[in-house]
Amino acid sequence: MCGRTACSLGADNLRRACAYRDRRGLRRQPEWIQAERYRPSYNKGPQSHGPVLLSRRHLQQDADSSERVLMDMRWGLVPSWFKKDDPSKMQFNTSNCRSDTMLKKSSYKGALLKGKRCVVLADGFYEWQQHSGGKQPYFIYFPQTKDAMAEEKEGDEEWRGWRLLTMAGIFDCWEPPSGGEMLYTYTIITVDASKDVSFIHHMPAILDGDEAIRKWLDFAEVPIQEAVNLIQPTENIVFHPVSTFVNSMRNNTPECLAPIKLGAKKEVKATPSSKVMLGWLKNSQEGSPQKKENDLPRWTSQFIHSPSPKKTSADILQQWLGKEGESAAKKHKA
Repeated sequence: MCGRTACSLGADNLRRACAYRDRRGLRRQPEWIQAERYRPSYNKGPQSHGPVLLSRRHLQQDADSSERVLMDMRWGLVPSWFKKDDPSKMQFNTSNCRSDTMLKKSSYKGALLKGKRCVVLADGFYEWQQHSGGKQPYFIYFPQTKDAMAEEKEGDEEWRGWRLLTMAGIFDCWEPPSGGEMLYTYTIITVDASKDVSFIHHMPAILDGDEAIRKWLDFAEVPIQEAVNLIQPTENIVFHPVSTFVNSMRNNTPECLAPIKLGAKKEVKATPSSKVMLGWLKNSQEGSPQKKENDLPRWTSQFIHSPSPKKTSADILQQWLGKEGESAAKKHKA
């Protein structure tokens, strides 16, 4: 199950990374709704807030249903029919919902039938594999192209940074029975992935490409059955091991994402994705207080396997790619 994600882009760059083409073929960026509430994070868990895409028509009845907006919602769905004043009193864990039961369980069925479909955004998500020495965390994300390493140029319209992982979700809007501010919450849909990735039983339902995102979001034009058919496991992911530093929700630094080496007897070969990760590290050196929130993600760490405080994570990863250890980024094959 998906229990931890990361989304480190600042609000402006997140908006740029979600650019899409409308019905007329014009390139647009989704409008932020209350962007000031959004906080980037390297280590998001249930009950925290995160960015989602949804159709503007959910907020404005006469809007084009294909038009997208960005909102910051709480992870862990609270159905609109929940009658207690405190949403934390929900008796069930609603951070994930399984695709095979989402149309049967009342927590999700009502919202889904009303078209309350959203896309949960993240750099990637974390999963743990059981080893003899304990559980080893991995970071899982879309393969990245060489464009992800390109430096942003002033005036560039097209986003060339990190490709966000786009996960199918369901959202709902809950109002306290005694009155108060409306609370928007979401759940991530998961699919059985045990046949595809051995150490993941259920993984997020990943929408790969803008056409899949369009169909999932446009509830007025795309009926529920057609949308549900999009919920399938994907092979288009890569992953690498990360430090157990990510195990604690209190840790929220780039170290959570940084690749580490496992073992010491296998030769490492640099994969395209690990080279991209190295590019990120080289382009964002550690200890730079001038870095702004909206800068590109800083895939760096000043803590992992560094014999000298003068070494950057880029140096460490370069050594790791050229020496011993297990592959940091493995392309999945069914």
